[in-house]
Amino acid sequence: MNEDVDFVLDSAEEAMQNAITHLEKQLMNIRAGKANPTMLNSVKIEYYGSQTPLSQVSNINTPDARTLSIQPFEKSLIQEIEKGIMNANLGFNPMNNGTHVIINVPPLTEERRMQLSKQAKAEAEEAKVGVRNDRRNALSEIKKLDLSEDLQKDVEADVQKLTDRHIEKIDAIYEVKDKEIMTV
Repeated sequence: MNEDVDFVLDSAEEAMQNAITHLEKQLMNIRAGKANPTMLNSVKIEYYGSQTPLSQVSNINTPDARTLSIQPFEKSLIQEIEKGIMNANLGFNPMNNGTHVIINVPPLTEERRMQLSKQAKAEAEEAKVGVRNDRRNALSEIKKLDLSEDLQKDVEADVQKLTDRHIEKIDAIYEVKDKEIMTV
């Protein structure tokens, strides 16, 4: 095969891998009932005049499966942290004990689990659409190349194999997340 074909295949694989990486980040934001510091990734607080991610101004720990403990680097931030958590609209009710902000993560109801499962499924479908768009882009790039008919068919088959492999990965990632969400 020539360098142009290799470039198109490498670009397609990289784009498809980016879709999977994006899916994994999106699924991290969907909580599955257990306390996890990544639940607070979307929380930003006012810190010296700018919106700063919570993780940059505090330590976030999970003392047990249902509790998040946030220890700010500066005690003066406790009120801002509570406000930031409320503004992030995560459904948490932060409390402070003077040195830490504590969040008790409520167990998920069956209805909420179903909603989160649907949300995870939608994220997986979006990733699949991204992979299919990457396949379409690769196929259109291949058509622009001056290839023999046999070589073009072989390369198109390679792109399809690449697509199938990434779709399978997406399905596997979704299955793991769905099981995590639905486990009580």
